[in-house]
Amino acid sequence: MNDYDLLVVGSANADLVVGVERRPAPGETVLGSDLAVHPGGKGGNQAVAAARLGARTALLARVGDDAHGVLLLDAQRAAGVDTVGVLVGGAPTGVALITVDPSGDNSIVVSPGANARLTPEDIRAAGSLLAAARVVSTQLEIPLDTVAELVRGLRPGTRFVLNPSPPAPLPAEVLAACDPLVVNEHEARVILGDGAGETPEDWARGLLALGPRSVVITLGAEGALTADTHDVVRVPSPKVDAVDTTGAGDAFTAALGWRLGLGENLATAAAYAVRVGAAAVTRKGAQDSYPTESELAPAASQVTAS
Repeated sequence: MNDYDLLVVGSANADLVVGVERRPAPGETVLGSDLAVHPGGKGGNQAVAAARLGARTALLARVGDDAHGVLLLDAQRAAGVDTVGVLVGGAPTGVALITVDPSGDNSIVVSPGANARLTPEDIRAAGSLLAAARVVSTQLEIPLDTVAELVRGLRPGTRFVLNPSPPAPLPAEVLAACDPLVVNEHEARVILGDGAGETPEDWARGLLALGPRSVVITLGAEGALTADTHDVVRVPSPKVDAVDTTGAGDAFTAALGWRLGLGENLATAAAYAVRVGAAAVTRKGAQDSYPTESELAPAASQVTAS
């Protein structure tokens, strides 16, 4: 029996958020709102999102021995995440500098801090934690060699979910383990480079050719697209009024990984995940915006194959 439905391996940051009327042009200064500090990081976000939905969740990450590290640990524990795998020290806690415009769109700059000190040795030392998880999810706000070591340490039968954000060239062994590789439009185009094509279906087929077992492309208000060797499927999203998109992709990926671990097929799990992501954009912040199961909108219409 698995002790955890989902093990998230990744970054934990303090999000420093400022609202702006518009993003500054190069060399320009604009005035913003009062600074707000929230727990974040793609790894921390995914762990909280999954735990809020009811998944048995653990986080493997590194934070600094500082006030931001305390904030992040407290937030994880309050959501019900097991923090036995969170390492403390080695560098200051990572920080994300975020601006949010009136439409809810955001721009983010990340200072990795302690996240960059999560090492392959840390992964090897956490072998029992990896062995206890049904699904392992990670991102690229930690070193790529740490992600590669994570893939090598997966036990047979463990499902591996990767959101390559920020996008970077991926080793063949990492791509081959992805089931699925989860990307947005920007990440898909960066990974594919010239000749990516113009449609999500094009991107999905191009990404599958690189080696992952399956692919999910998030499409914002349009929902998502799933693809494997058998099907390419469009998954619609509920229509909502977006307030802040920060962390919505992390909520989507967490929900997707959890539902895949429960045995749902890719399109069905993605249909659930788009509901979670849609709920998240209706509130400000990242972790503060994540819904519980009872707060989700009704299920969207049926998925459609392409």
